[in-house]
Amino acid sequence: KQGQPANMADSKLAPNPGKMTETQASEVPLDKLKLPKGFKVEVWATGLVGGRAMALSDSGKKVYVGTRGIGRVYEVTDAGDKRTVRVVVDKLTQPSGVAFQGGSLYVMAIDKVLRYDGVEDKPAAAPVDITKAFNLPPEQHHNWKYLAFGPDKKLYVPFGGPCNICEPPSKEYAQLRRYNPDGTGMEVIATGIRNTQGFDWHPKTGEIWFTDHGRDWLGDNGPEDELNRISKPGLFFGFPYCHAKGIPDPDVAKGKKDACKGVTLPVTTMGPHAAVMGIKFYTGNMFPKEYQGVAFVARKGSWNRTKKFGYDVVTVKAAADGKNPKITPFMTGFMDPKANTFWGRPAYIAQMKDGALLVSDEQLGVIYRISYSAPKK
Repeated sequence: KQGQPANMADSKLAPNPGKMTETQASEVPLDKLKLPKGFKVEVWATGLVGGRAMALSDSGKKVYVGTRGIGRVYEVTDAGDKRTVRVVVDKLTQPSGVAFQGGSLYVMAIDKVLRYDGVEDKPAAAPVDITKAFNLPPEQHHNWKYLAFGPDKKLYVPFGGPCNICEPPSKEYAQLRRYNPDGTGMEVIATGIRNTQGFDWHPKTGEIWFTDHGRDWLGDNGPEDELNRISKPGLFFGFPYCHAKGIPDPDVAKGKKDACKGVTLPVTTMGPHAAVMGIKFYTGNMFPKEYQGVAFVARKGSWNRTKKFGYDVVTVKAAADGKNPKITPFMTGFMDPKANTFWGRPAYIAQMKDGALLVSDEQLGVIYRISYSAPKK
């Protein structure tokens, strides 16, 4: 409700509750999902209640999955013809951030950072608590994490704005940081970021591209979510004063002259209240050549909008410098626009060693596998 105007006080809009029970593969309406010709989708794993971000192990045989509301991190073991799931850790506070490097799994919750060394071969080994070194700010709002190791082997971590819209109480919020794996050497890479839930490195330039959620309670049509590009360290992306392609905030920026001056505008907007989540630049060999270097983006779907929007995976094709972006639907069917209902919420994307893509569905707690084979002529 924070930031809700008086004229919307009677609104019944509220975040969509997750399905916090297991969904069997037979219960997933796969026939409703639509993909371009030649692509196939299948249920790859189930039993991952609330599953969000995914991190592949070095071998590619295991996938680690973070959650928000249920407080768990899962391990999925791929045996080829079947997958098994176990809970690595439970009862953490929103441990959505998972990353894997050098044989170790890193898990970040609101108030804790754990490292599981050799976890692939030693599932019972106790974690190393490295929380203190990361100096985590305490606010929970938008402070759940997405983690990823960059090409520089450093761990990149976002710290969202602790509100829908506000002046952050301190400078430690609304930013993207990077650390050495042990938590030392902290650097702030970019600021003015409201709530990024996914980022990846462009395969040609090595620049970070990240998704960002727009604020709520400014009506159905805006401000739109964003896809941004960090062309150099130190850029400011607008929060809380400026949104989307240059929209001054009517609350925080009221009376502020040139609220969007000096703000780095997005590569493209991604739709109103779309809840853009994971992004993955495709670098595999399975898909057709036209998908090489193209960004796949999961839009989990709106809640702060009377007519639902998103609930899909799209591709964004753009020049390496972000120019001429084109958004194209890729995986659709999670939503019925006529009935204004949904059954699934795609959240994150991971690329397997064979070039197939995994897509997590937070609503059903399943992971889909998308593969490609050339249509027969």
